[in-house]
Amino acid sequence: MDRLLAMTVLLLNRGRLSAKELADRFEVSTKTIYRDMDTLSQAGIPIVAHQGTAGGFEMMEEFTISRQFLTLEEIQAIVAAVKGINSAMDDNKLDHLLEKVNAVLRKSDKLQSASQGEKYIFDFNPWGQGPDMRDKLNRLKQAIEEKRLLDFRYMNMNGNESERRAEPTALILKGNVWYLQAYCMLRGEFRIFRLSRIRDLTVSDIRFERREVPALDGYAWDETWNQVQEKWIMLNFSREVRYRVEDMFNADQVSVLPDGTVRVEGRFSDDEWFYGMLLSFGHYVKVEQPASVAEEIISRAQRIMERYTN
Repeated sequence: MDRLLAMTVLLLNRGRLSAKELADRFEVSTKTIYRDMDTLSQAGIPIVAHQGTAGGFEMMEEFTISRQFLTLEEIQAIVAAVKGINSAMDDNKLDHLLEKVNAVLRKSDKLQSASQGEKYIFDFNPWGQGPDMRDKLNRLKQAIEEKRLLDFRYMNMNGNESERRAEPTALILKGNVWYLQAYCMLRGEFRIFRLSRIRDLTVSDIRFERREVPALDGYAWDETWNQVQEKWIMLNFSREVRYRVEDMFNADQVSVLPDGTVRVEGRFSDDEWFYGMLLSFGHYVKVEQPASVAEEIISRAQRIMERYTN
């Protein structure tokens, strides 16, 4: 039964699929797929079979999935996700969506949800974030919907600012950081801009025709973005900051020593962010290796002292 439901949802989302594609996906024989198609058809689900090399199975266009295919927990997850997005931006459309989703719940479902409490809570507002970010998100969302050009100043990771004009296409939430996907007129290509580095944002009255946009699911960290070559570094942290270390570094990089101190080993880019992060630990961290990184920390600490002694 679970396979039949998953198959129904897959056909709704993917369109036409061959028997072999379905068989590979569900790890069964094509004979089983044909039998499953007969079962679904007899259950009243309008599946159409097409013959030939481009053939396969697909759902009739007017068919939509009904409430009975969604469990209470799945609906609760949808509600939690929508609430999370709404925590980051004020959007009446999201309020209406919440009302629609809640409307499919039976009275017994609502009573059960109330007694169990919320299982999922998504809040995309970082601690201490003021209203400025929400205002920026709402303005960008409106510019995307209305296809209006943006003008702003942007500071890159090296601290250099430039004037930009861009065609906004999407907002991206990565971790707890918001980004804007837009076609940059200055660079002549699609770029990703971190919202916290966008200054003096202006939504223009000029409209644009949307270009073919790269797929968002293709975005991942590209090592070529960082011009600093990674090097192997060993750090030793005092036990007092263990909680911060375990929050910041991957588990396979962290080991707790018998005396309670914490060792971190791995390949890192010793760039401005890295040194700023180490200095934020103050006297609770020591660079064990390599000597060049330890010397750079000493040099930076001395320059800090000079600002207070001169």
